[in-house]
Amino acid sequence: MTVRVLIVDDHPIVRQGLCAVLAAQPGLTVVAECGTGEEAVALAAAIVPDVVLMDLRLPGLGGVEATEQIVAAGTATAVVVLTTYDSDGDILRAVAAGATGYLLKDASGEELVAGIRTAAAGGTVLAAPVAAKLATRMRGEAPALTTREIQVLERAARGLSNPEIGRGLFISEATVKSHMMRIFGKLGVADRTAAVTTAIALGILSPP
Repeated sequence: MTVRVLIVDDHPIVRQGLCAVLAAQPGLTVVAECGTGEEAVALAAAIVPDVVLMDLRLPGLGGVEATEQIVAAGTATAVVVLTTYDSDGDILRAVAAGATGYLLKDASGEELVAGIRTAAAGGTVLAAPVAAKLATRMRGEAPALTTREIQVLERAARGLSNPEIGRGLFISEATVKSHMMRIFGKLGVADRTAAVTTAIALGILSPP
């Protein structure tokens, strides 16, 4: 399967460099590139790429806001933040917006390609320094999930739907939804992607 990538960065030379790196990889293709958040949202809706590489600092609509809009569209597109910024605030805002990954621009080509493939497959991608910062930031506030909540979240992390989780655990879909809502509340997130990312950073779940 070819992974279709949309590159979003306001520096043309950065976009050119990323295109060159990805063009050399089998199974990856850059389907579009743009330099603003507004263009990113429009292109994501029009072509529904598998992965969006999203810079945070963009003119007009910022990367976090663009991520929120892309995720809210409900498509299978995964958003991976690719930025030079690794402050706690930037990381937490991106995760809360629904980004499935957070990579830094000093990542190697191999790390970038592996991250794109992981995100396209439904996994979570966090650069090691980012994961460490997020874990340190939240460790003192780590919530206690019940054994059943962890079982539900582990299956959600594997990309299973609520009905599939219910069948695997021999519980109803309504019960799965109730568990997910309690998980969201404990982790302080709004969706399952953010729940999985936060749980991995806190050490509640193991990285995929």
